[in-house]
Amino acid sequence: MIDMLMNEDERPLFMISVAAELAGVHPQTLRAYESKGLVSPKRTAGNTRMYSRADIARVNLINDLTAEGINLAGVIRILDLEERLKDSERHVEQLQKVRKQLEKDLHDLRMKAAISAIVKVEDDQLRYPWDI
Repeated sequence: MIDMLMNEDERPLFMISVAAELAGVHPQTLRAYESKGLVSPKRTAGNTRMYSRADIARVNLINDLTAEGINLAGVIRILDLEERLKDSERHVEQLQKVRKQLEKDLHDLRMKAAISAIVKVEDDQLRYPWDI
């Protein structure tokens, strides 16, 4: 059931040996990254680590950053900032949706007010034969 809710890239597919080979690192490196909180593989009922494509992509990014001379503390900071940026972007998207809905609601209220004003003017000017 949980797998159905996951993005295809987040689905745990690879055991540590395969994940290490795909990422071009030693399995011990993956364990070290996990202990530092850089990757969080899912676990099976038997406690086997299962890595997703997203985990592999994250390890590749870590490898790229460390190859550029950035230490793991720097990598952790960069990954944290990236996550915070993504959170901010999601928040901005939500705020934009709310703004659009508020603009629509305001437009609807203005239209109702304009219609009400027209109807009121017409009612005030309405003369019945018995009023004359």
